[in-house]
Amino acid sequence: METIFEAGPQLTAAPAATLDTLRRLGVDRVRVYVRWSSLAPDPSSPTRPAGFDGTDPAQYAAANWAPIDTVIRLALARRMTVDVLIGGPPPLWASGPGSPQPALHPQWRPSAAEYGALVQAVGRRYSGSYRPPGSAAPLPRVDFWSIWNEPNYGPDLAPQATDHSQVEVSPLLYRDLLDAAWGALAASGHGGDTVLIGETAPRGITVGNQPGNFSGMVPLRFVRALYCVDAQLRPLRGAAAIARGCPPTAAGSAQFPKLHPALFQASGFADHPYPQGRVPPNVPTPGEPDYADLPALPRLEQTLDQVFRAYGSSRRIAIYDTEFGYQTDPPETIERAIDPRLAAVYINWSEYLHWRDPRVRSFDQYLLEDPPNAGPSGGFASGLEFKGGTPKPTLLDAFRLAVYLPVASGRRGQSLEVWGCVRPARYAQQDTGRTQHVEIQFKQSGASAFKTVKSIALSDPYGYFDVDQAFPASGALRLAWSYPGGPAIFSRTVLITLR
Repeated sequence: METIFEAGPQLTAAPAATLDTLRRLGVDRVRVYVRWSSLAPDPSSPTRPAGFDGTDPAQYAAANWAPIDTVIRLALARRMTVDVLIGGPPPLWASGPGSPQPALHPQWRPSAAEYGALVQAVGRRYSGSYRPPGSAAPLPRVDFWSIWNEPNYGPDLAPQATDHSQVEVSPLLYRDLLDAAWGALAASGHGGDTVLIGETAPRGITVGNQPGNFSGMVPLRFVRALYCVDAQLRPLRGAAAIARGCPPTAAGSAQFPKLHPALFQASGFADHPYPQGRVPPNVPTPGEPDYADLPALPRLEQTLDQVFRAYGSSRRIAIYDTEFGYQTDPPETIERAIDPRLAAVYINWSEYLHWRDPRVRSFDQYLLEDPPNAGPSGGFASGLEFKGGTPKPTLLDAFRLAVYLPVASGRRGQSLEVWGCVRPARYAQQDTGRTQHVEIQFKQSGASAFKTVKSIALSDPYGYFDVDQAFPASGALRLAWSYPGGPAIFSRTVLITLR
């Protein structure tokens, strides 16, 4: 299970330094957000530029490409891989009619054809053979893609639903975007690449006239409409199908997978299974059967499996976590924010739950440093560091060197399961050619120092291990590992109680 990391504006502001930090933390894949309106010409104009060929990379300003080129080059030079997400908002000239406030809501009914042209331009630029004007060498190849961001969330795609929120619209819009992107990637030489669809927000609003235009649709409702099935996961028929842009007959449903290959042939379905914060990561949200947060991932998997079976496929599509993290107090004081020390416990627990699920292919951390607007009233402070770069207590250590004991109490002499991940070990092994080892260290209650009780050779390519270990008495456990040439790093400390 690989680690994906999104560092936000910090990555483009200081790409080399940020990537060095991420590599030292052991990040495998860096998420690069290609924002359509930041790349397109005249994004605030309602009129499409005359003569503009959106499939040609050279018709977008070189200065707009430069930050993306830089991050991709520097990441690959560090033997890190990238996930290029091509998302909105669109330029105003690629938005559809009818938006209540076009300048504020350009994500309104974006043109699938124009989006397909953008995806083809990005695909051509990062095909491995494209040489920008004046460049001595071609740009590197990208082979991992994500299509749009949180299409079940109104600020990213609108409208979400019409007819007093009874008819889902965003799934139809997203289906069209997927069709266009799938064809564009194939046309630009990326037909065999890893392509993720979904990228769903984990929750939505289910009370009142919601999600309306700009609120959030619960993800499993979105998935059902996206795949044109009803609440019983059977293909829609008649007027209900027509209202959602779906085939109204059995004959049409039989052709549906061929007409929409991205839905059935994509490499994986991506979700953002953000937790509820103060609730432990294994506790489902009561009364919300259509959520897809971490404890509800099995429901997402079951829904997708049943949808595929409804169309005659036994495929079990892989699940990717591409956005995850815990908002902390400080700096936030909102209900969902938790103490960084508790977040350190929960982030290790959450990763263990990811690792236990064979369908899940990635674990994600959203943000290295809290955003500049993070404060008591919000700002999505899910970074491993406070704004300014100070590490949050135990949280950064917990991400870099994860440890979790599903059961931390028992009888003397009883073995306990110790799970962990030495995230930077992969790069250390590549750099030195030597197998890496992690130490389980233990300090008995009342003792002054930790002592090594087991050294484990790491054989998993991503640094994971899972062992049973007996302890002589109650005390504290931690993991220890050293970077090649120093220094030693440690996990958070876990208390063990034996009777």
